[in-house]
Amino acid sequence: MFNANYVRLHEEGELIKRAETAKAMLRQCNLCPHNCGVDRTAGEKGVCRAGSEVRISGAAPHFGEERVLTGSSGSGTVFFSLCNLHCIFCQNYEISHLGHGQVVSVDRLADLFIRLQHRGCHNINLVSPTHYVPQILSALCLAVDLGLRIPLVYNTGGFDSLEALALLDGVVDIYMPDIKFFCESSSERYLGTRLYPAAVREAVTVMHRQVGDLVIDSQGLATRGLLVRHLIMPDHAKDTEAILQFLAESMSTDTYVNIMAQYSPSRQAKSDGVIGRIPSSQEIMAAHQAASRFGLRRARAH
Repeated sequence: MFNANYVRLHEEGELIKRAETAKAMLRQCNLCPHNCGVDRTAGEKGVCRAGSEVRISGAAPHFGEERVLTGSSGSGTVFFSLCNLHCIFCQNYEISHLGHGQVVSVDRLADLFIRLQHRGCHNINLVSPTHYVPQILSALCLAVDLGLRIPLVYNTGGFDSLEALALLDGVVDIYMPDIKFFCESSSERYLGTRLYPAAVREAVTVMHRQVGDLVIDSQGLATRGLLVRHLIMPDHAKDTEAILQFLAESMSTDTYVNIMAQYSPSRQAKSDGVIGRIPSSQEIMAAHQAASRFGLRRARAH
């Protein structure tokens, strides 16, 4: 069986040290670039509105992810409630904005990881995990003792602090950031923060430094590396070009990029004069042409 690197860290006693360091961060939270500084252990809440407990909306094999993650048995997806970004076009509004879901203990979270592995899932896929990094690390310590061995996927909006990413170095096998915008005004208008472009550049650079380009085994499954998602947005061709150029020139032309064309406006976005429509076929074509122009050999459409 594949043995993820976090197993070695646990055997060396490093994983529990990381978990304890992360838990201490909850007392003055800086898990993301909002750097709220609130004491979540005392019930204070910052931008993400998460407390010290973990809230999830579900955990199950998922077949809607990239093929290199789902394979034949699915990606073992854990959907965390709440989010540190307030995207007005979010398709999971009830989960990310309203926090729908159930509170689970760290022990229960570890058990869910194990159950997903027992169901044959190829990896543990943590969706919107940033604000729960301390609890995830604690659960991972327990899960390794119970036999967890499969790759860990960090499925994030990319708004992660460098301090949090340092704790995940050698723990996460596959980083999967969703890079949304490189324009500060669009980020403020649609995500709720102007900090996003600079922060996501820094975060993805660190992610790539930690895990490198995506490695795919003989079964066609990702085992380690960076997998980037970018959702094509209406009237944001310059953002798309800037993001693809950044990946090619600052990361690698072998960066695995999923250029996604399935944007559909929801909730507040429906009435927005810019993103209140689906991307045109010309905009979609232009995105793929840009990827080719920048030499991104592993750009895909999913």
